[in-house]
Amino acid sequence: MNGLALYEPSAPASWRVALPHSAAAVPVARALVRTALAELEHGSDTDTAELLTAELVANAVEHTSEGAPIELVVELQPTGCKVEVHDPDPAPPGDLTRPAADMPDPWQEHGRGLLLIRALSSACGHRPTESGKAVWFRLAAVPRQRGPRPA
Repeated sequence: MNGLALYEPSAPASWRVALPHSAAAVPVARALVRTALAELEHGSDTDTAELLTAELVANAVEHTSEGAPIELVVELQPTGCKVEVHDPDPAPPGDLTRPAADMPDPWQEHGRGLLLIRALSSACGHRPTESGKAVWFRLAAVPRQRGPRPA
């Protein structure tokens, strides 16, 4: 072979799905993430990806007006996965990229979603879009567990 051989990782696989603006969006989004990670045998932590996706989708449903479009984008790469939730509200999510001044009240039902996203993701943030914003998180790929050795 003449010349250098370069390794080029395959292009990321991605899904983009419109979600209903209701609580029904949460299980739909969790199922999509679970299916995407399982079908490609991706090495990201599926349970954590589902939990963080549920938090982002629930926040989008709760903090945007009824009927506003919500979209889920899942991207799988060799280094991990990235999940984005798009909504039409341009206001950034509070305390996503910086710790809150006070810890959430442990007796309150709400207030820990962004804390979970910051704590469990390898990176998270938000960015403006043409129609509002995208809130995202990344999870690094987890090394595959090897099966038992033959005796």
